[in-house]
Amino acid sequence: METTSDNPRRYPIFFTADWVVITIYVALLAFGWLSICGASHEIGDVDFFSWGTRTGKQLVWIGLAFTLGFFLLMTDDRYFENLADLAYWGMMLVLLVTPFLAKDIKGSKSWISLGAVSLQPAEFAKCVTALAVAKLINRYGFSLDNMRNFFKAASLVLLPMVLIVMQRETGSALVYLAFFLMFYREGMPGSFLFTATAAVAYFVIGIRFSTDILPYTQAEVGEFVVLLLIWLFTTIMTAIYCPRTPHASRLFTVGAVAVLVAYLVSRFVVPFDIVWVQIAVALFMTFYMGWQALGERIGKYLFIAVFSIGSTAFLYTADYTLNNILEPHQQMRVKVLLGMEENIRGAGYNVNQSKIAIGSGGLEGKGFMNGTQTKLKYVPEQDTDFIFCTVGEEEGFIGSAAVLLLFLTLILRIIHLAERQPTKFGRVYGYSIASILFFHVLINVGMVMGLMPVIGIPLPFFSYGGSSLWGFTLMLFIFLRIDAGRKARER
Repeated sequence: METTSDNPRRYPIFFTADWVVITIYVALLAFGWLSICGASHEIGDVDFFSWGTRTGKQLVWIGLAFTLGFFLLMTDDRYFENLADLAYWGMMLVLLVTPFLAKDIKGSKSWISLGAVSLQPAEFAKCVTALAVAKLINRYGFSLDNMRNFFKAASLVLLPMVLIVMQRETGSALVYLAFFLMFYREGMPGSFLFTATAAVAYFVIGIRFSTDILPYTQAEVGEFVVLLLIWLFTTIMTAIYCPRTPHASRLFTVGAVAVLVAYLVSRFVVPFDIVWVQIAVALFMTFYMGWQALGERIGKYLFIAVFSIGSTAFLYTADYTLNNILEPHQQMRVKVLLGMEENIRGAGYNVNQSKIAIGSGGLEGKGFMNGTQTKLKYVPEQDTDFIFCTVGEEEGFIGSAAVLLLFLTLILRIIHLAERQPTKFGRVYGYSIASILFFHVLINVGMVMGLMPVIGIPLPFFSYGGSSLWGFTLMLFIFLRIDAGRKARER
């Protein structure tokens, strides 16, 4: 006779669902709604429940989110893995046709209107991408140490990024970089993560100091420093991966002598652009390590060669990326963040007003709906992308710290549950959700405080809107159902 312990699906979901995560989820929704009340209300208007107000609409979105979460918890957890590929390719088709169906809203074609409701498919694509990647990595014998396997997994992430960029939603596309944090956990070589970090440094330094000239030369400081870093990083990587060879010392000596001689000639003989000497050094390192890779057939040598030439090429594509791929308003935001432009009435207006709002909140805040910056609507988009400044103004440092602590607890709890999953599918999916949440919180709070460029991504469970809320609810409760299935089978 079959008992309850023989059939894990007979356990009530209320006994197997992780109530720590659910409690934090509800708390974030409650604090988020109160913040929207403070950010979107008109002076003298206290009707928070009318459909004609943003607070009333958000309550409807929250109610539907609860319904969605309950439905997901009642679903057999095995469906998520079985239908992952179908859901992924279906969503890719939706992303592909979205620019042709969506209206142009502030230069973006990412919103599909369904009567009185508008949905942003990009918010839901993150969930299906996480499921597809998790299913791929869960295959028998699959390892990210294998380059072919890594590129298979990376292609699943890069495809929606490209399709979302086609919708002119660069900020939403950049969120997908969070998956590479999960890749690192699952075995992606640390050199890949280092390369990505180096690329960010190249971009920032190359753009920020592109107009400064190195003394006694004709070289731009940005180019000079980046090429110096490329030489230094290449030498260090060679020393790490080839510790018992003279390759690192040779690369260091050639680079140091060449740059030093070039600078002395420019200083005391005739000024010239010593960057050309640095490019020659980069090419030498590339050909040298490439030749060693062919001769000794060591893949790490080839990676170092690709890193050297790829870094040099990236340096000279950064300017193209800034001026041709990013939208004009995004270009200005990057320049303002890097201190290249002072535009407090234009691109820097939102950030400047946001910092004023946060700073005026002090330790304890001004109280619910008592924020002057909020009441007078000085901060545009303060109930969406800039919702955190409302928290800082009304609840002060204490309230802001409490919200960040809730997010931190949620992310750490998800990581804890992910590590306990018996399958790669559950673990990879859990880490994907944790990475996406971390990326959203980091970028959103950072841009509100002027520490990150304004790229227009919402604060999870806080920002106004149904697409973002439902997208994050979908991701979170699918993971809760997967974890609940694990708990039930362990009983």
